[in-house]
Amino acid sequence: MLSQIDLYVQEIDDRLDRYLADQLADISRSRLQKLIEQGQVQINGQVCTSKKAAVQVGDHIHITIPDAQPLDLQAEAIPLEILYEDDHLLIINKPAGLVVHPAPGHEGGTLVNALLAHCDHLAGIGGVQRPGIVHRLDKDTSGAIVVAKTDQAHQHLQAQLKAKTARREYLAVVYGAPAMASGTIDLPIGRHPVDRKKMAIVPEAKGGRRAVTHWQVKERLGNYTLIHFTLETGRTHQIRVHSAQMGHPIVGDPVYGSGRSIGVNLTGQALHAWRLNLQHPVLATPIEAIAPLPTAFLTLLEILRRRNYSQI
Repeated sequence: MLSQIDLYVQEIDDRLDRYLADQLADISRSRLQKLIEQGQVQINGQVCTSKKAAVQVGDHIHITIPDAQPLDLQAEAIPLEILYEDDHLLIINKPAGLVVHPAPGHEGGTLVNALLAHCDHLAGIGGVQRPGIVHRLDKDTSGAIVVAKTDQAHQHLQAQLKAKTARREYLAVVYGAPAMASGTIDLPIGRHPVDRKKMAIVPEAKGGRRAVTHWQVKERLGNYTLIHFTLETGRTHQIRVHSAQMGHPIVGDPVYGSGRSIGVNLTGQALHAWRLNLQHPVLATPIEAIAPLPTAFLTLLEILRRRNYSQI
């Protein structure tokens, strides 16, 4: 079944592929460019096959998205740390370095490949490209991620995330020492205007989407701080972008961080999806999953504590 999307340009002038990438964050820019090349995009009723076509205020853009062709997904016996599992869902403690679902450049060795080996009935749940996946974690972010085993569970869990009744809490080590003990960052996030592989603070009038992150200091470690983050929204790279905007980027973040070395061999950034609270999609009972901190994260904390203690 074909999907149809209609957009009405209100407050932005840009080239077509950039505008679509800003408006449709769930679709990759390369995928959008292919749709343009295939004649699946119309501007004011006329087919447009140029990704560089100018988009102007008042334009009506109509997009036709054909059904995605299934990837040749292979089950792979990759070990999984399971925090919770029943007939409807499971919650995994994902290690840093593990990609969640196959994509160009990561056709195998992903969480989805591991899940297909663990559960033999995931195919098609939530879409052929990402079977069972309810939400994402960045490749280099560790921690709790929920996976649906049935279509009913998938729809119910996604609805909880959208309604903000599911609670996602993270722990991170950041550079510097925030002056306040807690706070809220309410700044919209969108594609970076120059580096399209990055996200940035982008006004909503220019395509950014509202993003809200609550934070609280858990432990001060000299020139570093352990912070507890709670997501109210779930934008791509949200905590990483907001932390950097605060002036306190996450330690080890290769994209938004400072690039400084602290002498600890981290697999990714020091960001961990620590606790996940949600409602069971069938039983309606509360579920709380706490993902133990990875060894590298614990080692980082121990080193920073020793350094801080020696300076007192």
